[in-house]
Amino acid sequence: MVAVAPIPHQHSDKTSLKAALEAQEYLQSRLTTQSEAPAFRSIPIIDLTKSFSSSIADRQAVAQEINEACTKVGFFYITGHGIPKEVCDGVLKLAHRFFHELAQESKEAIHMKQNDYFRGYEPAAFSSVNNFTSKETKEAFNWGYESGLDPTGGDGKYVELDGKSEAVNLWPSEKDLPGFYQGIAKYYGHVLQLARHLFRLFALSLALPEDYFDPLMTHPGGIARLIRYPPATNPKPLSELNEDEEIGLGAHTDYECFTLLLQDSNQGLEILSPDNHWISAAPVDGGIVVNVADFLMRWTNGIYKSTVHRVVNRTDRERYSIPLFFSINYDETVETLPSCVTEGNPSKFPPITAGRYVLDRLNLTVKTGKY
Repeated sequence: MVAVAPIPHQHSDKTSLKAALEAQEYLQSRLTTQSEAPAFRSIPIIDLTKSFSSSIADRQAVAQEINEACTKVGFFYITGHGIPKEVCDGVLKLAHRFFHELAQESKEAIHMKQNDYFRGYEPAAFSSVNNFTSKETKEAFNWGYESGLDPTGGDGKYVELDGKSEAVNLWPSEKDLPGFYQGIAKYYGHVLQLARHLFRLFALSLALPEDYFDPLMTHPGGIARLIRYPPATNPKPLSELNEDEEIGLGAHTDYECFTLLLQDSNQGLEILSPDNHWISAAPVDGGIVVNVADFLMRWTNGIYKSTVHRVVNRTDRERYSIPLFFSINYDETVETLPSCVTEGNPSKFPPITAGRYVLDRLNLTVKTGKY
């Protein structure tokens, strides 16, 4: 079992808010100054096929590839992940249907401003991950974990970002968008189980027991989004000389443990190398993008990198993507792993409550937020 000492709620609120504000400060510093970490110009591709082997040696070999990707880049593609192509294609079609077939009146009925947890329909420029320094052109539909979406059924103990337990997702009605919920459930179930599988590989990659994180993902946080990026009105190629006028999603790091991103065939995702060069993460056929997020960076004492990234649609076509932001159970605590702390490298990060930190970060993305 993992030792997870609870933090008093009042203390965790102050600590997580401070951590959220520090993350914003870190982001601004990365955008203006170079890091001392080695630069990169490409993103590793890792075939997960052997990770499903009964051989621990095979699984450890894949975990070692993950370790190298997480320490050097913070991003990698996975292939051989086991999610059928028709399931991936199907959910991308659902995204198109949501934005094009659902009446605006029905979208407004599930607007995220009616929800305390940022779920539901999100119009363009309603939020900004980068302190509203640029107007974001994306629009989205957001939802979170429900036991009915979990193939395991969960453990019946799910709590929301603030510790409450009521269901909070906002769904379009079956009448308005037939088959939508069932299609979402099909993909979400697959990707949720893949995330749990990946966490076991992350454990191996950190020389921990393979089941180290299992007790922490019995009712995990799992916010997901359908995101539509409109075509560029003035398409420009990625270049250090261009000043981008249209930003789909501003520069940011992700908040949770790691993200699994399904992309369509249109480019848009860009990753900031330590020497401040933007690197295109062009879609890989059959691949899913995985990136380290802030919890995993904190857990590993900064050994694994939560890398700054953004989305700019540089084409004259719509672009769709579907990220799952995978977290541990929101009522657990993220505290530096003992194996990542030494006398010469003490913990850089105080413990934080998982859900509260995510909520504090989300509150900073909207002008109507609490802070």
